[in-house]
Amino acid sequence: MRVLVVEDEVRMSRILKRGLEEEGHAVDLATDGPEGWWLATENQYAAIVLDVMLPGFDGFELCRRLRGAGVWPPVLMLTARDGVDDRVRGLDAGADDYLVKPFAQQELEARIRVLLRRPGGLLGQALELGRLRLDTVSREVTIDGVPQSLSPREMTVLEILLRRAGRVVPKNILEDHLFGLSADVGSNAVEVYVHRLRKQLTEARAGVEIHTIRGIGYLVSGAAP
Repeated sequence: MRVLVVEDEVRMSRILKRGLEEEGHAVDLATDGPEGWWLATENQYAAIVLDVMLPGFDGFELCRRLRGAGVWPPVLMLTARDGVDDRVRGLDAGADDYLVKPFAQQELEARIRVLLRRPGGLLGQALELGRLRLDTVSREVTIDGVPQSLSPREMTVLEILLRRAGRVVPKNILEDHLFGLSADVGSNAVEVYVHRLRKQLTEARAGVEIHTIRGIGYLVSGAAP
């Protein structure tokens, strides 16, 4: 999934980016309110991690403006102050949750997963097709109950395809979720992940097929009997 992190402290933003990427997310970074506004209104994100104290205008104002503009991905607000007033301000501005610094990276990742599982979020409990099951909470893929080993990016590709089973997923959608605004995207990067997935699913007899729709993207379906 694609996540926007709006954080002006360089070290903190790098830590957040690295941790979220290890979870399989594509992460875009903004360092102030105006940049966060521009990225959030020009791109589609599964979630936004938003610091309260920002140059330009603060996180409260950014969240308020985004909600006013009809931008509704879940917002997890970060604050260095554990005060009730700050928490209330954030929730009133449209944030979905808050986290007080310092915090453990694992807690931030868990809170994002919870936000995405809420009604209207992007995650469900489990996705199933053929003999394949992807648990979006534990991030575990099984075939006939046997755990499968997938990289975070392979997991992301599989999840996106399963959520749109029977429909074509354009290649650029997969690129956005895998790499965000990163310039390090090889021309065949998506093809590599799809090839690995297709090979593993076929060898494990998952009852799932990934079809290449030339010039457009990919489609996943149950395998023919």
